[in-house]
Amino acid sequence: MIYSINETHEPNARSWVESANAGGSDFPIQNLPYGVFHCGKDRACIGVAIGDQVLNLCACAEDNLLDGVDEATLEACQDENLNELMGLGWQRWSALRRSIFHLLRDEFPRARDVAKHLVAMSTVRLMVPAAIGDYTDFYASIFHATNVGSMFRPDNPLLPNYKWVPIGYHGRASSIVASGTPVKRPSGQTKPDGSDVPVFGPTKRFDYELEVGVYVGTGNELGTTIAIGNAEQHAFGLCLVNDWSARDVQAWEYQPLGPFLAKNFSTTVSPWVVTLEALAPYRIPAFARPESDPVPLPYLASDENERYGGVDITLEVYLSTRAMRDQRLAAHRLSRGSFRDMYWTIAQLITHHASNGCNLQPGDLLASGTVSGNSKDARGCLLEITWKGSEPIQLPSGEQRRFLEDGDEVVVRGFCEKTGAARIGFGECIGMVLG
Repeated sequence: MIYSINETHEPNARSWVESANAGGSDFPIQNLPYGVFHCGKDRACIGVAIGDQVLNLCACAEDNLLDGVDEATLEACQDENLNELMGLGWQRWSALRRSIFHLLRDEFPRARDVAKHLVAMSTVRLMVPAAIGDYTDFYASIFHATNVGSMFRPDNPLLPNYKWVPIGYHGRASSIVASGTPVKRPSGQTKPDGSDVPVFGPTKRFDYELEVGVYVGTGNELGTTIAIGNAEQHAFGLCLVNDWSARDVQAWEYQPLGPFLAKNFSTTVSPWVVTLEALAPYRIPAFARPESDPVPLPYLASDENERYGGVDITLEVYLSTRAMRDQRLAAHRLSRGSFRDMYWTIAQLITHHASNGCNLQPGDLLASGTVSGNSKDARGCLLEITWKGSEPIQLPSGEQRRFLEDGDEVVVRGFCEKTGAARIGFGECIGMVLG
């Protein structure tokens, strides 16, 4: 773990931005996630979430309010996305975090100078925070892999390579959208049960996938690798991801080369990137593998990864249908799981991705794959929750759902909390299905 606990993690630290001190806030002063917002005049600006406000980091840099950071960092803060900042490396990221922390702490003497650079979060349009050049989706939850395998291969649910190698596929970066963007129901080729020929039309098994994303910071040159002991130096921070899926299209097309049109039509990301340093109090041991499981190959193994490779993030998914909103019913929680259940760690995903000399670049997005736990209420998609549609869920409106219908809104939330540390959150990742 490259980050140690320091003054920016003090659980009793308070901000002069009062909303950041409210109990249950996702964005206290101990968090300070980065995002990008539309700041007028057809321009995007880098911002930092603090309570219910956004701090315009570009304006702070222009006004020379960021002490203790170098010229390269100041220039990166004035860019229109996070890519330049992501490429500067963990030491500069840490210096900037300390500077922002002291700007917003309650005893800062120039609070008035900073306050003019705050804007209410409810009034801004938040954007995808990076120019994402490449997107890779992994399959890092053994519970998800086992459940899905049990549906389609009951005699052999988990393929023999799963416990040896992190499985992933290259997704579509161009269709990654910001939270709040509606998602159009895709059409595709499917093969109905009992039919000898496929048909083309709108998916009838539209699904969400609860995932966590890792934004690459500093990259590696083509032809070089990333040692697992250095892997987290290449990770800027985490976000929430909903990798929408057309399950009937997927079932027909996935052999022999895996996911394609069933998944590349849209992927929703949350607007805020929570840095690895902010998550330092919530690092935990890697997933405890049964003694019967193989030990990871040497390039995927280290003592530090075993001790600190996990991150304890609670993840929730809520569903609100059109009828529920008409009846003013609260969104229904579909699941509550934890990122601690992932079989492969962040460091292992990064190291494996670069192990063949693949060059990762600042702003690349690596997604975890569906985050599912061992219990039914911790499953991260409707395919698992309804067991391929055979066990529909009952909603407070009297409706049932096997898969998503038009007008359904899916909300993904994530947060970290424990005794002796400040609660921090990821905000929300929201998408509504359109016909």
